[in-house]
Amino acid sequence: MNSKITYTNEPMEIGEVVKDFLPSPDQLVPKGKSKTNQVTLELTEESVSFFKAQADRKQISYEKIIELLIEQYAHECISDD
Repeated sequence: MNSKITYTNEPMEIGEVVKDFLPSPDQLVPKGKSKTNQVTLELTEESVSFFKAQADRKQISYEKIIELLIEQYAHECISDD
């Protein structure tokens, strides 16, 4: 992974607009227990601060909010296939 990435200014026409399907933090509600795998993520300080603030408002852990958001994203992508 030592190769350098070269970015170009490509025209916007090659992209595709997708609908916003991720839930707001207020809509993230813990669901039943299911089998999990532990993973490590690297997030920006800004992202972690955002999730911690949302977690304080909802009185749940910020890790749980991130977990629920990723699960919602995965379920949405699976249902699109």
